[in-house]
Formats: sequence, structure tokens, C-alpha cells
Amino acid sequence: MRIWDISPVKLCKNHLLGEHREIHAIWAVITENKKGYSKHPETIRWVGKLGALYFRHEQLVKEMKRRGYNHQSPLDKKNATGKSKQDVLVDSTLKQIQILKQKNCSCQV
Repeated sequence: MRIWDISPVKLCKNHLLGEHREIHAIWAVITENKKGYSKHPETIRWVGKLGALYFRHEQLVKEMKRRGYNHQSPLDKKNATGKSKQDVLVDSTLKQIQILKQKNCSCQV
């Protein structure tokens, strides 16, 4: 489970779409008090920051549409509460770039 802190423009198809799925999973865990992945560090860092998670989702959607994907899974904006900026990282952005480089995918990092 990972939400990247890198511009969606730089993500390959797999990482872009994978992050989109994971945002929806984290959103459901937090907004619906689901137990699955509720203790995962990536989920924990978004607690109290659904405004920021909503913004990240919108960034991904913009990039998905630019690439021609038909996005049909909006988040409910009324739940976009809390901080509007993420200030906690699981890994630094430099570490995230290293991780992506090691995956030998087409991410532009």
C-alpha cells in the first residue's frame, strides 16, 4: 500500500492506477471505520488529512483523464475534512524515487 508523494505526471500507468485504487481503499478505511489496513503506516499518515487525500485523488484523476482514462469513481467531497496538506511521509521523496527506479518501470523519475 502506497500513496506516492511524486507528481502523478511522472508515474507509469501501473503506479498511477495502483495509487488510485489505494487512495480509494484508504478513504474507505478512514471514512467508514473499516479495520483492514487501519494500522498500516500509509493509512495512519492520512488520518485527519482527508482534505489532502482528496486533493491527491484529484491530481491523479486529472492525470488519468489526460492519458485518456474514463474516471468514474469520485470521492465524496463532504468527507474531505481535516488538513489540506500532507506533512508526513512514510519515505522521503528521494527514497520514493529510488524505489521507483529499482522497479524498472516506465515512471519518469
